[in-house]
Amino acid sequence: MKSLGTSKLSDEEILRRYRRDHHPEWIGLLFERYMHLVMGVCMKYLKNLDDAEDATQQIFLKVMDEVNNTEIRYFKGWLYQVTKNFCLMQLRKKSPNDPLDETDDSSQAIVFPEDEEQLQIKDEQLSLLEEAIEQLNPPQQTCIRLFYLEKHSYQEIAELTGYSLMQVKSYIQNGKRNLRIMLEKKQKQLNNG
Repeated sequence: MKSLGTSKLSDEEILRRYRRDHHPEWIGLLFERYMHLVMGVCMKYLKNLDDAEDATQQIFLKVMDEVNNTEIRYFKGWLYQVTKNFCLMQLRKKSPNDPLDETDDSSQAIVFPEDEEQLQIKDEQLSLLEEAIEQLNPPQQTCIRLFYLEKHSYQEIAELTGYSLMQVKSYIQNGKRNLRIMLEKKQKQLNNG
């Protein structure tokens, strides 16, 4: 595949080709590009190399399944979210039985209902935020994801997107304002409903 000049293809073009002919090599190319991102996020959350490697493989399979049924505007940001959500689910599965280290069976951690409730509230807030980000116009969405989720600087975002520095600042500022408005509106709906 590399010999076909694929390194110059955009993520979106590779996705289109995968959706057209379903060759796993296309997803493999995307995964090669972002393997370090996936592995890094997995290590950050799972704190164990074996678990992170297993999770990375499972995420690869998950991406192959979901990519056909999901509208993806910005693959790298979407992949980051899929990876993060997958890791959080792994931690949740592990948490009720043994929230401490697996090898430490001498101590049993107590999970208080308030903790679970707080986790659920935080999870709901993250879901609402993700929904709100999806409703932003594409430039705002891209800049918000790059700045807040991937921690790029204004200059890096300008280089990645081709927007001017002023446009990047404007998209982030307006995107942030729009997110706040959407989230406040949604919170009022939830409180009233």
